[in-house]
Amino acid sequence: MHSRDRDLSDSFMTVARDIRRRQMSALEPFGLSPSHSRALRVLARADEPVRLGYLAERLHIVPRSATDVIDALEQSGHVHRRSDPADRRAVLIELTASGRTLVSELAIAQRRTSSDLFDVLDPAERDQLRSLLDRIQERSGAPDHL
Repeated sequence: MHSRDRDLSDSFMTVARDIRRRQMSALEPFGLSPSHSRALRVLARADEPVRLGYLAERLHIVPRSATDVIDALEQSGHVHRRSDPADRRAVLIELTASGRTLVSELAIAQRRTSSDLFDVLDPAERDQLRSLLDRIQERSGAPDHL
């Protein structure tokens, strides 16, 4: 690895850690863990009930851990479980109305916490950064945004 490449990686990781710290701070007022937040986002993007296995796969966790996440979200009233009519042994998970509201509130809070970080860039630079990161993500085979 060239020193120039290492410097770019170090800079990227420093910014990524700062973004993660800010995102975690944004979750605190909602009493959510990062895994709860990610699960809510996956469910919101699916826009239909999903099986637990699908959720576990999207979160890159084992189904038992996904069950724990859904248990907590169901207890707080943000998701609902029901039997899959196509396979009564399978469980479908969907957001409740309060879960959808929470997803919207989380998105606003997380954007607000990171906005000052990116406000140093003008709109054209932000678009360029987004394009470059999308290109890197495609090439790396990294999963879609959660």
